Amino acid sequence: MQIKYTNQFLNKLEDIFAESEYMLRYEKGNFHSGYCILKDTKVAVVNKYFPVEGKINCLIEILRSIKLDVSRLSEKNKKFYLEINQTELSL
Repeated sequence: MQIKYTNQFLNKLEDIFAESEYMLRYEKGNFHSGYCILKDTKVAVVNKYFPVEGKINCLIEILRSIKLDVSRLSEKNKKFYLEINQTELSL
C-alpha cells in the first residue's frame, strides 16, 4: 500500500478512529514521539502542531500499536486498517 501524505488520507485514518472504541484528539503538548496513548480511557492524543505528514505517521504508528475490534469497522475501513498493518512505514 502506498502512503499518501494528503488531507484525504488523513481523513481516512481519522475515520478508523471514529468507528473504533478509541477517541482521537489533537492537542498541543511536548510528547516525545508526537503522540500519547491513554490506554485506560482509550484516548489517542496527537500534537496538533504537526504537519499533515507527521500526523499521518503518528496515526499509522498508533494503529499498529493498539488492538482494535475490527468487527466495529465498516468493510471499507476494515480493509484499509488491515492494509495499514501490513505496510512498511518509511520515515
